[in-house]
Amino acid sequence: MKAIYIVLAIILLVSASGFAKTDFNHQLAMVQKSWASVNYELQDDAQEKAFEALLKDCQALVAEYPKKAQSHIWYGIVQSSYAGVKGGLGALGLAKAAKSELEAAIAIDESALGGSALTSLGTLYSKVPGWPIGFGSDKKAEKLFHRALKINPSGLDINYFYAEFLYHEKNYKKALKHLQLAKQASAREGREKADFYRQQEVDMLIAKVEKKLTHKR
Repeated sequence: MKAIYIVLAIILLVSASGFAKTDFNHQLAMVQKSWASVNYELQDDAQEKAFEALLKDCQALVAEYPKKAQSHIWYGIVQSSYAGVKGGLGALGLAKAAKSELEAAIAIDESALGGSALTSLGTLYSKVPGWPIGFGSDKKAEKLFHRALKINPSGLDINYFYAEFLYHEKNYKKALKHLQLAKQASAREGREKADFYRQQEVDMLIAKVEKKLTHKR
């Protein structure tokens, strides 16, 4: 099994590193597809190496298209995803870097990619430790989630991540409402793999929420 992960990592490193001079949308699609594979299908050293390669691609994308909110969004998403995998002090540095990229995206166009920068930044604020260790803040997280919901009220990611936040706040009924919206979200073209795995996460969280609601009756 480990050999399979290593082979897949090598394929991703070759395909995702060093963009050919293609148009922005194609480069962005490559990042999105690579992220889904790295985030969901790799483990351990293979995953870390693939994330490091993907970070370089995102850095190159931002350098080539600094005024595109989407390039900053995906740089921030990859940094924050890698932070979750890495853990420890290194994770906090990645989270801070992701925060800067997502704030840059919001400054350019907060509605880009269905408000993804707002959703991702809200998720960061909800998961990073608060002061004095980190910048985490549940109040800021909730405000960002609300802004994202105004832009994309039926979106898969915003409803899932807001539901996850509500679950940890023990607001189970409201969490279930947003999970049901996530289940009904329209499929995203080119994001089939990400949608498949996110819907699995939605199902797992629904089971946890329903268990909590059953115990409260």
